[in-house]
Amino acid sequence: MVKDTPEKPDPGAREHHWSKRLVLWAAVLTLANVLADVAIGSPMMVLPQLLDHFDTDQTAWLNASAMLAGAIWSPLLAKSSDIFGKRRILIGTLLLACAGALVCLAAPNVWIFLVGRFLQGAAFGAVFITVALARQICTPRVAMALVGLVTSGSSVVGILEPFLMQPVIDVFGYRSVFVAAALLAAAAALSVRAFIPESPVRGTGRVDAGGAFLLGGGLGAVLAYISLGRDLGWLSGGMIALLAAGVAALAGWVYHALRAEEPVIDLRALTRPILLTLLALVLAAGSFRSMLQLTGVIAQVPPGLGLGYGLGHGEAVAVLLAAPNLGIVVGGTCAGWLAGRFGPALPLLGGIGVGAVATFAMLSGVSLLPLAIACGTLVGVAAGAIGASGYNLATGIEAPERQGTVAGLVSVVLALGSVVFNFAGAEVLKANAVPGIFADGAPVSTATGVYVYVAMAGVLFLLAAVPAVALVRKRPAAPDGPAAPRETDAVPAGRQRWRGRVPGPGRPVRHGRARSAGPPVQSNV
Repeated sequence: MVKDTPEKPDPGAREHHWSKRLVLWAAVLTLANVLADVAIGSPMMVLPQLLDHFDTDQTAWLNASAMLAGAIWSPLLAKSSDIFGKRRILIGTLLLACAGALVCLAAPNVWIFLVGRFLQGAAFGAVFITVALARQICTPRVAMALVGLVTSGSSVVGILEPFLMQPVIDVFGYRSVFVAAALLAAAAALSVRAFIPESPVRGTGRVDAGGAFLLGGGLGAVLAYISLGRDLGWLSGGMIALLAAGVAALAGWVYHALRAEEPVIDLRALTRPILLTLLALVLAAGSFRSMLQLTGVIAQVPPGLGLGYGLGHGEAVAVLLAAPNLGIVVGGTCAGWLAGRFGPALPLLGGIGVGAVATFAMLSGVSLLPLAIACGTLVGVAAGAIGASGYNLATGIEAPERQGTVAGLVSVVLALGSVVFNFAGAEVLKANAVPGIFADGAPVSTATGVYVYVAMAGVLFLLAAVPAVALVRKRPAAPDGPAAPRETDAVPAGRQRWRGRVPGPGRPVRHGRARSAGPPVQSNV
């Protein structure tokens, strides 16, 4: 039977409650997300071996290449998932990551290796595709809990990975990292193919490849400048050219998106709730990511240096680095469960509040190990809650046939906030470095630099709370209730613009420009 409304796919095709089948789906989708962590993070465990093998000093490019590639891939993968199906694109994404790991494994030089890392960067898209898929194969309340699990469950890898991979690396060398990534990607692709159903809602139209190239390329270039400029020189010719190319590409994309009939991201359809959500996420992500970075820094500084802070000694470092990952799992899971009952806006605000309290408490925690562990865990809880709630909130606002696109936009915003504010925090520490004192080969900051860093992160949390409060005040009814009609819900089949004339029936007015409503999008259930 064919449904004639895009908002409500056939409930019989979706999971209504937790069952053995849903637990299996959660495990498979979490496995797909684990790949993103392994593909992007594991090679950093063998960075010295890679530099020696390829006889290069380009640490920055080897470190950031996959994340930057993920920013380039995201717009194309997000839009494609809405049109061709989330499950199909997720499988393709996993296979691309598998191919990239094999290219890295066999790469004879650093340039071929970077090609492999570019392909591996597609794994970045697995996270938002699994979110959009979960939203469409489950009813809203169950889907929100599932999103919390799949977005945070992969952080368990952050706890176990060093203990599991290091012995393997010691025996088989740096190539074992890419063998593990390839096997994991292949297993995830086969599992998704065997156990996960296809999304029951499809969008219409075509993929705006030109717009996706401009947006992805512009984002990748700007993020590359921010990530690599400190190591390669902010004012070097290559870095200036990279920044100029990125800004030009983004400007070209905005011009193209405002004129194209079916842009990869329709700027004209971004509603106020979506914009408030993205603003809260970019500020909150910058704050919790910069605090997680600071935890890694102060964990390496011995208290005996007499700087007024420092926690590094013995097993304390391992505990400090593992605690936030445990917190992410707890925070994401709880936020998903709460979102299914009260909506995702409240858990988002709660996560921001927890992060703010933990951050300001870290002003004392930088020199007290038990307090630092507690604060690190709570920052992880905030990170998990903010990520899960951000995905749930943004995809819940959008019509089902555009949920893949908006989930991809959330991923890009989270990455953007992380990169920008991590860089800002690193510059604060660098500006306050103590001459001649190093920990693990890196310069050590004064206590003033650390306190300014913590205060900056805390202020970011407070700023993120402003749009989050506005979202709570305007939050819709219960998740399982009927959705209120929205002006942007209809996706026209062949949109037309009008100027200076009265719109006909079904043509809503939007700031002097309307589009024909066309027939409603049909589900393929």
